[in-house]
Amino acid sequence: MIIKPPKRLNIDGNAVLGEAVDRIAVANKLTRARRNFLRGSLTLGGLSMLTGCMLDDNASVEAALTSISRVNDKVQGFLFDPNRLAPTYPESMITRPFPFNAYYGEDEVRVVAEDGYRLEVAGMVADKRKWSLSELRAMPQADQVTRHICVEGWSAIGKWGGVPFASFLKRVGADTSAKYVGFKCADDYFTSIDMPTALHPQTLLALTYDGQVLPPKYGFPMKLRMPTKLGYKNPKHIQAIFVTNTYPGGYWEDQGYNWFGGS
Repeated sequence: MIIKPPKRLNIDGNAVLGEAVDRIAVANKLTRARRNFLRGSLTLGGLSMLTGCMLDDNASVEAALTSISRVNDKVQGFLFDPNRLAPTYPESMITRPFPFNAYYGEDEVRVVAEDGYRLEVAGMVADKRKWSLSELRAMPQADQVTRHICVEGWSAIGKWGGVPFASFLKRVGADTSAKYVGFKCADDYFTSIDMPTALHPQTLLALTYDGQVLPPKYGFPMKLRMPTKLGYKNPKHIQAIFVTNTYPGGYWEDQGYNWFGGS
């Protein structure tokens, strides 16, 4: 499965309004009363004032929707409950085979050699030494059978195992008051997440899939598995992790995808 790049917007004012309302409302996460208030009170003029843009051309529309997306990020972040768990499932419900997904084809999967691999840690952390896979495997591990939800509309259930990310951040002395955790990957992918999601009990540095060493097509040597986020927020082939207060963006996020990416 290849995630297609977002289409460039070429829409009229009514479509802009609908997109803005949908992004702000986050459908199932705001109350009906608040959604109705937004839909009833927001106008194109109000949208222009909210975003500081005149909606008279496509560039202005893009700028307006980017601003609205940032508002949506803040709303999702406000509503996110770091103690609420995503659903888990019995192993009998695992999707077999689990779909491949990336911004490239399966025949282009990056192969990372285990020998010599070291996970880099940088930014607002006390211990910046590099980690081998054997060291990560020696840490306490956890398993989860959770649903992967893709932005393209499909979903699949898989079993992931690895190091609870909160434990790893604690081990390296990460400043958990920082805003962001960023990831750089061997396949040139990059993304970032909010600290509350990083500390969520189901966020894993996944080293295995279905009880076996993580296959290359699923992200060897490791991927970040977050059942509270859409699929594109779950980076594979991770090479470096950094903690920062500077907004890091992401591969798809810099092209218009929502940054928070909650599922």
